[in-house]
Amino acid sequence: MSTWINIGFASHGVRNLTPRETFKLCSEGAIIVDVRESYLNNFKLFNVARVICLPYSDLVNSYSDLPGDKLLIFADSVGLRSRECVLFMNEHGYKNAFNMAGGIVDWERDGLPLTTDINIRLSGSCMCQLKARENRNKKP
Repeated sequence: MSTWINIGFASHGVRNLTPRETFKLCSEGAIIVDVRESYLNNFKLFNVARVICLPYSDLVNSYSDLPGDKLLIFADSVGLRSRECVLFMNEHGYKNAFNMAGGIVDWERDGLPLTTDINIRLSGSCMCQLKARENRNKKP
């Protein structure tokens, strides 16, 4: 990963990677920065060696804690807020920031590894009727 200039594709000032490219780079030491808000970080998580959960709303206060010497791949649900994060990181001198186009939606579509916590799945016929799908009070 010494040269990041020849990977991914550029679009509107942001360097992007596909989920498959991201997965390959994670096996080589890249870090996914999951910028989904905690209330959106439902039950599906990226299952790779290094993931940093840094909600979009905390980026301004915490971006300087991110490693400057590692490839950082920003990801969210579909790739929109993560794109904004890459623009922000570029403005603050980070040259190692990429956006994962398609977010976790495309990651899952491509069959890449996820960790699922079934204890926080929701179900309901509409938003006003959402409730935990699993009974948390059951004894094993």
